[in-house]
Amino acid sequence: MDSPDLPSPRASWLRQLGPRLRTRWVAKCLGTTLGMTAFFAVYFQLLYHPVFPITTMPLTVVDRWIAFAPDALVLYVSLWFYVSLAPALLTGRRELISYLLAATVLSVIGLGIFLFWPTAVPISAQDWPPHPFFGMLKQVDASGNACPSLHVAFAVFTACWFHRLLGEMRAGKLARGLNWLWFLGILYSTIATRQHVALDVLAGAALGAVVAAVHLRLQPRAA
Repeated sequence: MDSPDLPSPRASWLRQLGPRLRTRWVAKCLGTTLGMTAFFAVYFQLLYHPVFPITTMPLTVVDRWIAFAPDALVLYVSLWFYVSLAPALLTGRRELISYLLAATVLSVIGLGIFLFWPTAVPISAQDWPPHPFFGMLKQVDASGNACPSLHVAFAVFTACWFHRLLGEMRAGKLARGLNWLWFLGILYSTIATRQHVALDVLAGAALGAVVAAVHLRLQPRAA
């Protein structure tokens, strides 16, 4: 069999979390760690050593509507737990390989755009010193590699997968709603922390949605 026995989908979806997380946990931990390491190695190389002139993304009315919010940093960094949890709940070998390939395609498209069309957000007038954690963020992840926002693209891709997984696990409307609220919170945080502008978010959402739609359409559903 492709995966070990799991609780019936009719069982409480919470009771399915443990067995799903334990299934192939070594492979999932290694795959997630190596994948993120490879991604960031290329990401930071392009960020600090752009090949072509950098385009500054324009502001829109949406950027003016959404005020700077220091507390949104929690939502912003929560993406890395969010994107790690989805593959951790997969069980089948083929499903895991397929997920890895789709995430790789998403990364290659986004990083390819950054290579040939490097972008950055406008220099913010926000006074950073009162917010030390933001100062650290700016030092580590300068406001480049802006459009499309891969932060948003991976949030969309993950939200779509969570929606599918929660459906397979027979989770209720509350769990599904919390998934989309978390996703929307991450989107909001990318602008509220001034790491991206609205156009970056729109482009990232489109990229993530297209990759997720094609991938999930080709992915056979669990019985």
